[in-house]
Amino acid sequence: MKVCVLVLGLALVLTVVLARSPYQAVLQHSRIRGRQQGPNVCAMQQLKGTDKKYFTNCKQWYHRKICGKPTVITYECCPGYERIPGEKGCPAALPLVNIYNTLGVVGASTTQMYSERAQLKEEIEGPGSFTFFAPSNEAWAALPTEILDALVSNVNIELLNALHYHMVNRRLTSEELKHGSSFASMYQDFHVHIHHYPNGIVTVNCARLVKPDQHATNGIVHVVDRVITAISNNVHTLLDVDDDLETLRTAMTAAGLSPMLETDGQYTIFAPTNEAFEKIPQETLNRILGDPVALKDMLNYHILKNMQCAESIVSGTPMETLQGTVLEVGCDGDQMTLNGKAIITKKDQLGTNGVIHYISELLIPDSAKVLLELAEDSSVAMATKLFVDAGLSPHLTGSEALTLLAPLDEAFRGSDMRMTPDMKKLMTNHILKQQLSSNSLYHGQELETLGGLKLRVFVYRDNLCIENACIAAHDKTGRYATMFTVDKVLTPPMGTLMDVLKADDRFSMLVGAIQTAGMTELLNQPGALTFFAPTNDAFNALPRAELNRLLRDSVQLTAMLKYHLGDGMLVSGGVGSHTRFKPQQGERLEMGVRNFTVYVNRIPVAAADLMATNGVVHGVNSIIKPLPPKVDRVQADGPAAPLRTDSSSRVDSKSFRNDDLFQKVIRSRSSRTMSQ
Repeated sequence: MKVCVLVLGLALVLTVVLARSPYQAVLQHSRIRGRQQGPNVCAMQQLKGTDKKYFTNCKQWYHRKICGKPTVITYECCPGYERIPGEKGCPAALPLVNIYNTLGVVGASTTQMYSERAQLKEEIEGPGSFTFFAPSNEAWAALPTEILDALVSNVNIELLNALHYHMVNRRLTSEELKHGSSFASMYQDFHVHIHHYPNGIVTVNCARLVKPDQHATNGIVHVVDRVITAISNNVHTLLDVDDDLETLRTAMTAAGLSPMLETDGQYTIFAPTNEAFEKIPQETLNRILGDPVALKDMLNYHILKNMQCAESIVSGTPMETLQGTVLEVGCDGDQMTLNGKAIITKKDQLGTNGVIHYISELLIPDSAKVLLELAEDSSVAMATKLFVDAGLSPHLTGSEALTLLAPLDEAFRGSDMRMTPDMKKLMTNHILKQQLSSNSLYHGQELETLGGLKLRVFVYRDNLCIENACIAAHDKTGRYATMFTVDKVLTPPMGTLMDVLKADDRFSMLVGAIQTAGMTELLNQPGALTFFAPTNDAFNALPRAELNRLLRDSVQLTAMLKYHLGDGMLVSGGVGSHTRFKPQQGERLEMGVRNFTVYVNRIPVAAADLMATNGVVHGVNSIIKPLPPKVDRVQADGPAAPLRTDSSSRVDSKSFRNDDLFQKVIRSRSSRTMSQ
């Protein structure tokens, strides 16, 4: 079995390498998938409930889906071959006949009939070398009745002209139908426009070639899935003459983009209708229309750098826009989608330099939004409400250069959401005074908030944190400001480590022990320390005699406390599976995380990330003891949690950095004192 798979794989690699175009590569793949049915058999994927068939590429083959819809596998003769009764596969090459007769055997008998009616039969039976993009029988049947009647009512003129537009006066195989090329048709030299996509789909004027390379004695036939019409206008002209696009046309002129759409190119325009503009709140629309930079960004977000016909889409694909970011262009059955939404109302309005797809919703990129709009379009609804309730809307809707730290909704779970003076102050300290990019942040950097606090940046191998809150999603960069989505509500530093411990009744016994050990000054001086602080419960869990001995022996007490204390700032978001931490005295601590809980030497941290100006406190309910040699490095209650990839998940469940990086963190720690 393995040998068979290996042989199939090698054959596939060799034939794909030898294939000369994307279509030929897909055809070769289909031949390999179908060869168990006999020679020259191609595997096809047919959309269930339709007549649409595709030569299958590798991705489609394994997913068994096209445009999100299930497919069934059919086996047919590859182009140029036919079956022989009683024999396996398609062993016989089709006999070459002229183009007229070829039309009758490749599913284009309606085109054959209209060729005879338009007196084209003699031409395509006689001498010459032609390429005929022949509409399938289904393509003719899909034409609106009024258009078909207009064509056939004056057969010597309109129908002949239409058929001549489907013809090129030379033989063109699929190999010669290069992406972006055009060829003069036999109707007044109007050009037909070719696109040959990486997924193997080939189009002419956005009509898909469903049966390419049907050879004839006097040329070649490519069966297409629609009747094509002559193109003479560029996309600018198409926009200019449609009343449904009046608002878009006005906006394009205001942004200075109209001249670009008159130049040579291969544009794809997702054109919002007048109705799409009307759906936007008037205040937002007026702001964007009055801001040349935001307006240009918004309009360029509707234009792809490459021409993309609807029939070329078989699955979701990110495509770059002129604005610089991407749109997810996909499909759902017969519907073309943008960012997963079926908002395209009219497809494939073709111009000489591009294609227009009409859409029913206006697309506004992040770069054209103010902070409030960025927040409203993200999973930070609770934070957004609190920012507004705190009276911070002027900052979120203005033109200040700011950075918003917006906690995920789950970060507020169990919190008191009432708007008090303290809550207002807290939310104010979630706004930084400058516009930043997460890529520009560095370890030890200080950032000033609107409330006047200084916040510190901590860089770990798998996390980037500002105080206790770690960045949980990609930046959203708006017109004037940026939003960082963070996993926790910010805990600004409030005093030194000693101040934090004194202010919390859970650590009253620890405070006495620190004073007995003479370590008060150490915990008050500037620096960056991490303290795994034993709570009263931790001390009370010791046997009474052992506790009394410990508290009476200052040397032993100091050693125990320094085993819980280390240099460098390690917040919970910087901890991962098998993280190692070097205390000030004793062997290194083994750390990990499971179900959002940090463990140190298998002991769970009961209160994480109590931030101080000179460090961080993590409360533990047990005295930490050294692990025995050859530790299995597995948490007492099971293995560490796997890495979670959902950007909206809490970041302290991610995979974490090792001791090497932590030593770098220690060496590069800031020596500056944090001010409130």
